[in-house]
Amino acid sequence: MTPAAPEARTLQGAVRGIRHSTPGGTGEAYLGIPFAEPPVGDLRFAAPAAPRPWAGVRDASAYGPTPLRHDFADTTLIPEPPVPGDATLNVNVFTPAADPGSRLPVWVWIHGGGYTTGSPASPWFDGAAFARDGVVTVTLSYRLGFDGFGWIDGAPQNRAVRDWLAALEWIRANIGFFGGDPERVTIAGQSAGGGAVLTLLGMPSAQHLFHQVWCSSPALGDIAVDRARAIGARLAEHLGVPPDREGFATVDPEVIVDAQERATQEPDAKGLAVARGLLRDGVGLGPVVDGDLIPRPTLESLRTGVGADKPLVIGANDDEFTMITMGSKILRFVPARLALRALGASRRVASGYLKGNRAVRKRGTGRLVGRYVTDHTFRAGVARVADARAIAAGSTDEPTARTWLYRLSWVSPTHGIALHCLDVPFLFDVLDAPRVSAIAGDAPPRALADSIHGAAVEFIRDGEPGWAAISNGRRGAARVFDVGSSSPDVVSDAYASVVALG
Repeated sequence: MTPAAPEARTLQGAVRGIRHSTPGGTGEAYLGIPFAEPPVGDLRFAAPAAPRPWAGVRDASAYGPTPLRHDFADTTLIPEPPVPGDATLNVNVFTPAADPGSRLPVWVWIHGGGYTTGSPASPWFDGAAFARDGVVTVTLSYRLGFDGFGWIDGAPQNRAVRDWLAALEWIRANIGFFGGDPERVTIAGQSAGGGAVLTLLGMPSAQHLFHQVWCSSPALGDIAVDRARAIGARLAEHLGVPPDREGFATVDPEVIVDAQERATQEPDAKGLAVARGLLRDGVGLGPVVDGDLIPRPTLESLRTGVGADKPLVIGANDDEFTMITMGSKILRFVPARLALRALGASRRVASGYLKGNRAVRKRGTGRLVGRYVTDHTFRAGVARVADARAIAAGSTDEPTARTWLYRLSWVSPTHGIALHCLDVPFLFDVLDAPRVSAIAGDAPPRALADSIHGAAVEFIRDGEPGWAAISNGRRGAARVFDVGSSSPDVVSDAYASVVALG
């Protein structure tokens, strides 16, 4: 006899989920639960509005609608299934059982995608393995691209950030019904999702909503107000509307999605000029330092001690960007020093970087340029966040939480590098999920999943990931995740290559 579908209550009403297979057992999943009203009609470009109650039992057996974005189909490394519909602000809960008495630790995942793409419905974010290990997992959606992050006069800014906050408020109020403990919440994310959790860590108004942070391959996305305004004005000019809420509301959402990319790039920029712009300015759309919801840049905020009471695990992969450059035919004929100079490196920085990265330089200019952009865009952020936390700890007599660093150095058998997103299927222990073999090979090492996922579970559950935290005498110490390497698991200079960036 098939067991009845599981049910749980929320403050808005009851939901009916599904029995969900976990490795070695069965858990429960409740999918597509709204944490806010659909952001359409009068609520387009508005702050998220609290969800209205419903009568009866709401079906939560399938993923809810996902925010509008470009359909990249199979071109992204992580599968990003789109789900049509208007009720795009929703959460998915994976739990061993919806037992309000369980009080299990909670893992909240914010997906990446450059703040313009991504999907909380990805099979790579399935919480089954975490449920097996006694953790309640929540994945959440948020408005993407200009809809979520663009500057619009007359509208609340940082609408996507407000979505994160609304989802976390919903989790705090409701996760107990699903067996979770609202006082043991770890927020986590990768790439832009890693940038998102750092933004939240640096926001004074978010501190009551979580207790720990796991940050993978963060792309610090702080956008200055002047740049955000300029991008909004450029997009409005392209669309032929005023740069305000009323003007953008007259434009079909799909038209804005199609137009937003050209508005976030410098006019007429091509080739290396685009790369230089990315290195100089970062992403074109992301959290805006508006002086209100986000009062100051993230690193500045962390230096002053915001979030200093929250334990943090942070790290990156060795070659996040290299896949983009390693196959370049042009770079085969460009001297490494000239390539770095073309990307905006000064003579001093180029000389120091070449000296500090001799091993990578021997593999060709494409590999070196990939590591350089990786260091600028991802790995330098890890080191700078660690330094900011150390400065905060050294400037107060109050107790502060610890920071742990890691690196993923395992080389993908299909790409020959430790590329962007390679860590995610090991973190979630979803080695059999669709398209994992394309990035991790036909036999991804079980030992690596045990190490990375196991460290996350230990951190979520006990507040420590299993290796030494950084301290004044071990500022660069980090756990290195690898398989079959003769190097030690913990090294003292894990982010030495970014020092040469100055």
